Amino acid sequence: MPESFLSWAESAPEEMKLVPTFCELCFWNCGLIAKVQNGKVVKVDGNPLSERGRGRLCGRGNAALGSLYDQDRLKTPLINIGKRGEPKWKKATWDEALGVIAGKLSAIKEKHGPDAVALFSHGSGGAFWKHLLKAYGSSYYTAPSFAQCRGPRDVGFTMTFGSEVGSPEFYDFSQSKFIVLLGSHLGENAHNSQVQDLVHGLEQGAKLCVVDPRCSNIASKADYWLPIRPATDLALLLAWIRIIVNEELYDADYLSKYASGLAELKAAVQEFTPEWAAKETDIPAGKIVEVARELAARKPNVVISGGRFAAWYGDDAQRARAIALLNALLGSWGRPGGIYLPAGGGVPEYPGLPEYPEHTAGIPKLDGAYPFALSQTTTSIRNAAITGQPHAMKGWLVYGCNLMKTMPNREETIKAINNLDLLVAIDIVPADIIQWADVVLPECTYLERHDALSLGKFKKFEISIRQPAVQPMWESKPSWWITKELGKKMGLETYFPWKDGEEYLAKRCEAGGINYAELKQKGVLTIEEKSAPYITDQNQPTFDTPSGKIELYSKQLAEKGFDPVPKYKKHPQPPDGHFSLLFGRSPLHTFSRTTNNFLLTDLVPENSVWISRKKAKQLGFKDGEYVRLQNAAGVKSSGTVKIRCTERLREDCLYMVHGFGVHAKGMKRADNKGVGDEELLTGYQIDPIMGGTGMRLNFVKIVKEG
Repeated sequence: MPESFLSWAESAPEEMKLVPTFCELCFWNCGLIAKVQNGKVVKVDGNPLSERGRGRLCGRGNAALGSLYDQDRLKTPLINIGKRGEPKWKKATWDEALGVIAGKLSAIKEKHGPDAVALFSHGSGGAFWKHLLKAYGSSYYTAPSFAQCRGPRDVGFTMTFGSEVGSPEFYDFSQSKFIVLLGSHLGENAHNSQVQDLVHGLEQGAKLCVVDPRCSNIASKADYWLPIRPATDLALLLAWIRIIVNEELYDADYLSKYASGLAELKAAVQEFTPEWAAKETDIPAGKIVEVARELAARKPNVVISGGRFAAWYGDDAQRARAIALLNALLGSWGRPGGIYLPAGGGVPEYPGLPEYPEHTAGIPKLDGAYPFALSQTTTSIRNAAITGQPHAMKGWLVYGCNLMKTMPNREETIKAINNLDLLVAIDIVPADIIQWADVVLPECTYLERHDALSLGKFKKFEISIRQPAVQPMWESKPSWWITKELGKKMGLETYFPWKDGEEYLAKRCEAGGINYAELKQKGVLTIEEKSAPYITDQNQPTFDTPSGKIELYSKQLAEKGFDPVPKYKKHPQPPDGHFSLLFGRSPLHTFSRTTNNFLLTDLVPENSVWISRKKAKQLGFKDGEYVRLQNAAGVKSSGTVKIRCTERLREDCLYMVHGFGVHAKGMKRADNKGVGDEELLTGYQIDPIMGGTGMRLNFVKIVKEG
């Protein structure tokens, strides 16, 4: 811990000031209260008014000061006068750095059109960059969280119910009677209120089934842990569907009112018997039947959850659809203990803004091959930068995304970057992607800035404000300021009429009839008028599907040449001497975003690679030994990782936490600690329905160091 941190934290004669805001160490955005003395934040606590945290913060959220007072933070704008990947940094003024960016963006627009520039964004401040990009004339804004994370799940549920399952998800765990988690490491991903709800549901007697090759922390609490063979989850789901429809265990009244296609669904799943699924999954047929019947016996107060990370094998939208079908058959959508109906509500944008320029006529869509992509995919933008097809891609704005670690096949990312005329990185720490940037802009942390409002659609509608607890350190700036100043240099000042971040928020609240003074004082406001979480005679659901009903059989998929009911596809299994590579999260880290946080690195300084104790003994590996990993394509990890022998993993798998193996000298505590799984993800399979990148098709072996 830095000396300067201790010196002021130990002496605080000034009266403590409390500043409500919300966390940014993960997307959950829990409300927090910053305690400020002598101009320094000395502690953060959860805001009890926040539905996302309910007065609690996770380990990461409690480490906010480790992000704020990280001496490795980006401190000044930088211009690269060397090569990408081998940068030579020139410290620049804000005026100089923004001038370079504005000039290059203008040149790209003149030569290639505005759609040759794209935004990669993750985090609340990205809203201002999206606004800037749309004012510039481009519609290409994206986030790795779609194609590399939850996109397949969102598409699978939308194809079935006409809407997504939410972010945060609309799971009513606290009232559930049976919960199924498939590949979901709930608790290790520290989704605050969701974990609280799950624990409450278990306390009230809910049954829990966890389907996972690894006995995760949550699997250790389960009534049923099903250690499934990797890549066979869809076989299990289809067998469960067959049991429920054949034995008429579904919610017949619910389906007759709200669903279509039951007969077609039943006909399509007859080949997927429990005995067949047992051979595919390694789960005994009797256990498959037992869980299905017990699950159905507790309908409709059930949730079948596929978690968030859903980009596994390239047919992931169909696997997600099978999960949605199970929820539909059991009547869980809109029912207590199932998937609740989120509250309506919203806040208008800043009033009086001019219309955005129209999308360039005649320019082909980058994701035209994926008819059901709900968002722009990162990989299509990357491919356009590599090939120039279907049109040129010459500029990237990268906000809060460490693309070197979030996308598969690092070499493809580098190839794309080297074809760009401009890459701007906006970040707080000098992450891996910074080394490939032409211009680096230091954003201040979430405890130093105003930001876009966080709108939560829970059972009640929630509005959270972000406001600075302290002034920005060094020369870092908030995104509302950076984009406003850059907009001026680009001739777009009419799109940025606000004086400052506070006026931006106050005007939006005024336009929406929200008491800004009260929001500022409390940090969170809850609006109950549009709250109706469950189906009743007076509160009937709507389904935004072509039929206006839950679609058990999807005609829109069939019309595009896809299976209207999911079918099972065999995926390759590891060759001799190799393992399926699984990856997940640490409860004390948000991937590489926190691996340099001095309050967390002492607790979890590196990752390890899990291997079954029996397999480790057979191969001659010892617990704590440092090794390298090598994938089936011959790519070897650049660093070493510690062996962890365990009884909690199938013998054909390895498991590691994502986010380590950072290669960024400026991140002194994180640099070269552990191994990044993404180095080994050279192969991926694109989901033809929505463009997600299936990344669990890579097999690795362990190589002794030296």
